[in-house]
Amino acid sequence: MFNTRDGQFDAGQIPTRYRTFEVQSLTPHIGAEVQHVDLGAPLSNEQAQDIHDAWLDWKVLVFRDQHLDRDQHKAFGRRFGRLHVHPMQHQYKGDPEILTVKTTAKSPYTAGDGWHTDVTCDPVPPLGSMLYVTETPESGGGDTLFADMYLAYELLSDPIKAFLDGLTAVHDGAIPYVGSYKSTPPEGGYPRNEHPVVTRHPGTGRKILYVNQGFTSHIVGLSRAESRAVLDMLYRHIASTPRLWCRVAWEPNTLTFWDNRCTQHHAVWDYYPHSRYGERVSILGDRRPTA
Repeated sequence: MFNTRDGQFDAGQIPTRYRTFEVQSLTPHIGAEVQHVDLGAPLSNEQAQDIHDAWLDWKVLVFRDQHLDRDQHKAFGRRFGRLHVHPMQHQYKGDPEILTVKTTAKSPYTAGDGWHTDVTCDPVPPLGSMLYVTETPESGGGDTLFADMYLAYELLSDPIKAFLDGLTAVHDGAIPYVGSYKSTPPEGGYPRNEHPVVTRHPGTGRKILYVNQGFTSHIVGLSRAESRAVLDMLYRHIASTPRLWCRVAWEPNTLTFWDNRCTQHHAVWDYYPHSRYGERVSILGDRRPTA
């Protein structure tokens, strides 16, 4: 369990110096590269606390030049909680705590090619994910965009905020896993759960826009046409506001750790016919999203 600390920071004022390392920011409000931390070595409690604090501050942390085996990757994840098992793991087989993220010229799709938050169909979605990329496209490309869902909410007008607060939406795993990935559902089907449209981050108390094109099917209580219009407006807001984003340019042996509660991401598939390979662990949340 990590200690909490008081105070939130405005864009441009987030710390870049912690007790055991410094970071180089990608934008003033989201994304930072952590300097001189070896994730393959056991972390001291002070290092782990600093990573936790920087992760809350920056939402997306990038660690370059890491050399991890699967056990080390999972050990780093477990410093932050129990590891999540992906709903499609029944089809993937292999290590249940490792999600392989592999795209080649023969792939019918690449995972995450569109704005989304990971596995929001679960009753308790992952609180964070750690993707370790070891192979990048030889021609370049394959970056991941991350969007700040605190700022996405804050940029909405006051009347829209008032309208959205108190609404709930359904998040359905069948949308990506059957509709996009054409997988066979497990017995009982993929998870389907209802979450607030606007949530509060359990670590910061700040409000977050919590609908995503990957999983959200509809807003409860609105007609189909009304729900579609509202969701499409919010999705356009995310996809057409570059101010929300940071961009992680992958290099071999890079690990990126993002806060799944307050971000969305989009894996850009701009490298066909070349390949990219990585492995992801996710950390199970400890509570349902709440308003």
